[in-house]
Amino acid sequence: MSKTIRIGTRDSELALWQANNVKDKLEALGYKTELKPVKSTGDLNLDQPLYEMGITGIFTKTLDVAMVKDKVDIAVHSMKDVPTALPKGIVQGAVLPRANHTDILVHKGLDFETKNGIIATGSLRRKAQWLHEYPYHEVVNLRGNVNTRLQKLQDNNWHGAIFAAAGLERIHIKPESYITLDWMVPAPAQGAMLVVVNEHNEHAKKAVAKLNDKKTATCVQIERDFLRTLEGGCTAPIGALAKYKNSYEIEFHGALFSLDGKKKLEEKATIQPNEVSFAGSYLAKEILKKGGNKIMASIKAELDS
Repeated sequence: MSKTIRIGTRDSELALWQANNVKDKLEALGYKTELKPVKSTGDLNLDQPLYEMGITGIFTKTLDVAMVKDKVDIAVHSMKDVPTALPKGIVQGAVLPRANHTDILVHKGLDFETKNGIIATGSLRRKAQWLHEYPYHEVVNLRGNVNTRLQKLQDNNWHGAIFAAAGLERIHIKPESYITLDWMVPAPAQGAMLVVVNEHNEHAKKAVAKLNDKKTATCVQIERDFLRTLEGGCTAPIGALAKYKNSYEIEFHGALFSLDGKKKLEEKATIQPNEVSFAGSYLAKEILKKGGNKIMASIKAELDS
């Protein structure tokens, strides 16, 4: 265990918390580690909406390059930010136990709900679902790390902004003025942390494998299979959540929305252990049959225009 495992991470407070969490777990197992923070393209450009930047992998590409060039051995990510297809030479090492999977609305008072509200988010998924519930509201773009986004909410005339609960909870900055959006379908793998590894680094692969949480890994596999089958390389408002109903059955809820939130297609199912390997893809194909293919074509046309 003498070889030092170099841990790549973005340099935001939340990303560093996640990396340090993995660092502490590995060191508790007797491994030597070192953090290697980098700044991603997604962190450098905070003005342009993510979907205009080619959102797939925007927060992970810099670390992918560092790993392929052998500058880091592993990288720690919020799993919802990771493309469903990992780059050549990089493999999934571990999925850590899932934290809070819900979205929350941090607000300045709830009187806006029945009138014209202004809500901020940089997520197409959150925007579409908010407009589905509140079609008379305005949704504005919001970028930056969680601290920056909270400050922007205070500095603007917005009524609220949508966040992943897990991110605010991990670094202990969740305000008192929030509500849980239990009707909003989370992003696939929301609340889960992923450790990726250079596939040729057997030492790091063996170490990281000890951190894997099998139940979380199973659930996010279903969600990401659902996402991958629907996406076809195109960013879209897609939500998915799989969670254990009991010791072996998994409850699933997946949904696809049009960009304006007017159209919604969803699938709910109870998944048996022998169905895990194909359930996510199968349920996505059911949505495509119901008209999801037309919604996806429309989304692609709008985003490409």
